[in-house]
Amino acid sequence: MAALESQKLSPTEETEVQQWTTTAERLKTSPSDTSILDKLNSHLTSRTTLLGTKPSKADVAIYESLAPTVKSWTPEQRTGEKGHPHILRHLDFVQNSGIFGLNVSDPDKIKVDLDEVLYVKPPTDAKAEKERLKKEKAAAAAAAAAGEGGITTTLVDRTKAAAEVVKDAAVAVTNQAAAAVGVATEKPKKEKKEKAPKPQKAPAVTTPPSPHLIDLRVGHILKAIKHPEADSLYVSTIAMGDKPGTEDTIEYEGQVCRTVCSGLNGLIPLEEMQNRKVVVVANLKPVKMRNIKSCAMVLAASPKLKEGEVDDHKGPVELVAPPADAATGERVCFDGWRGEPQGVLNPKKKIWETFQPGFTTTDNLEVAFDGKLVKEAGKEELGKLTTASGGVCTVKTLKGATVR
Repeated sequence: MAALESQKLSPTEETEVQQWTTTAERLKTSPSDTSILDKLNSHLTSRTTLLGTKPSKADVAIYESLAPTVKSWTPEQRTGEKGHPHILRHLDFVQNSGIFGLNVSDPDKIKVDLDEVLYVKPPTDAKAEKERLKKEKAAAAAAAAAGEGGITTTLVDRTKAAAEVVKDAAVAVTNQAAAAVGVATEKPKKEKKEKAPKPQKAPAVTTPPSPHLIDLRVGHILKAIKHPEADSLYVSTIAMGDKPGTEDTIEYEGQVCRTVCSGLNGLIPLEEMQNRKVVVVANLKPVKMRNIKSCAMVLAASPKLKEGEVDDHKGPVELVAPPADAATGERVCFDGWRGEPQGVLNPKKKIWETFQPGFTTTDNLEVAFDGKLVKEAGKEELGKLTTASGGVCTVKTLKGATVR
């Protein structure tokens, strides 16, 4: 175990070890939580250890949390169709490998029967699967094309089209045969066609700049830790409504999440960053912050600086809170500036930098956008930050604050 404590890990690996250690703590109190077990089993499908091949203290933590329960698992729970064979394999490796330094006595070990395998997932024919997906994609494209503009093709239409193709092919064969035996066939003279003028390209439609281009969403912080290489940063794992497979996302506790770094260490207690709803900016370009890629930003309020003042980053700082009933991933917009957001904001266009100075809080502690502060907003109105159902985002105590 001492060797594991002294081993060198990258910042990303350190973060992953801390995440799995937290999962191990949860398994101590809920060792039969199927959602966690399924995720862990899936993760270990192609890995020897939790980090892939590198051993870590996270492997030991998982073993110590699960071993007492796994000892009493039935054969079906171990290697059945809905069992967790990869967890069993992993725990057996940890208890028997000297690199983890556990020195588990034989009577205390999980008994593993290597011949007792109740279910083996049938292999997938990769070529057949690829062909099936290709056909499904082609069929979907054809259906979409047929339905576009209200046009549908019937069986009669398709039959007529096929008959025309056969007729054209027959005429072509006849002409070729006649040419081969010297029979002349008259060919119509080709008429010269006048070149049609090239159509003028329509001018590109440009969306006028507006606060609604910024993708503000309700996020759920599932976990937050201190950045291993930066004293002022937290590293949070936040669900914000992304679909599975979205770029720059990870799966954590069965949810699609992003890793987000925020400069809130020392300003907001770490315990207040756990398991809470926040508002995030979801379409800023990801940036690396001390070797960890940050893929969004958490909105927080701080006192507005007076003219000539310099931000000493000492606070106070308060997180923006969405309405209590807001769903994870739900969009929030400023009243009077609702609309669809852009994809990832182009840093060169400075959309965020242009409109963020208008983000503020009211005397009622509601988060709002003040059009008077940003001429590009197009109107001098005050719009509250709300969900589609009208719930308002708020802060605890800061009035007239800057929100960023």
